[in-house]
Amino acid sequence: MFHPQGPTFRELLVQALSSTEKGYDLLAPKFDYTPFRTPAPVLEALGRALQDLGSFKAGLDVCCGTGAGLEVLRPLCAERVVGLDMSRGMLEVARQRLAQAPGASEVTLVRGDALQMPFQEEFDVVLCLGAFGHILPRDEVRLVDSVARALKPGGRFVFVTAEPPALWSLVGLLARLFNLVMRIRNLLVRPPFVMYYLTFLLPRARKLLVERGFEVEVLWGVFPRPFSRCCVVVARLPEASFSRAAQV
Repeated sequence: MFHPQGPTFRELLVQALSSTEKGYDLLAPKFDYTPFRTPAPVLEALGRALQDLGSFKAGLDVCCGTGAGLEVLRPLCAERVVGLDMSRGMLEVARQRLAQAPGASEVTLVRGDALQMPFQEEFDVVLCLGAFGHILPRDEVRLVDSVARALKPGGRFVFVTAEPPALWSLVGLLARLFNLVMRIRNLLVRPPFVMYYLTFLLPRARKLLVERGFEVEVLWGVFPRPFSRCCVVVARLPEASFSRAAQV
């Protein structure tokens, strides 16, 4: 399905009936041959946008998957890049592909929870690509606060999102249909497989980031068609220490 080297329909069904972690462990060897991987034109354009922000010493890719974002970050970071993901299978694929990735900075892969990252003011830039669908709305504040703790003062949280699609557009209808199927699946099957679309879209993301103390810039016109409806959000933590009181 999708690609001769991609997963079959049966394999996708088995993965969808597994937990989120086990599902991605199973999918990992074939993940890069599915439409779920961030497309190459998006990665290339994002790399150019990150270059325009200046140089970095250390970067973190949250929910790094098979390492596509780390391949973008590594040449831009002088000292170290870290990839964090909950799936051992995805991290193993990332380890293999990053062995020959461009850049000279040290690469570290960490298995962990994006909502409780073990980092404290360590990174100049934090990247997150294609992972917001695995974060439930009630946990988005925890994600933002976890990112804020990981960033140095003045550091940037960079991600790709979009405005909500029109209610009756094909994209909007298909995404809501998919979400409905997943909600029914998660009501009937345990453990849940958390994967939804239309998550962390621009209005909510910007509001939440501002509330948590970030300065938000939105970059339009970064991506070519058919991805031109997407934007890059650059959320900068002020130079003054992040208010931990805001996280309580």
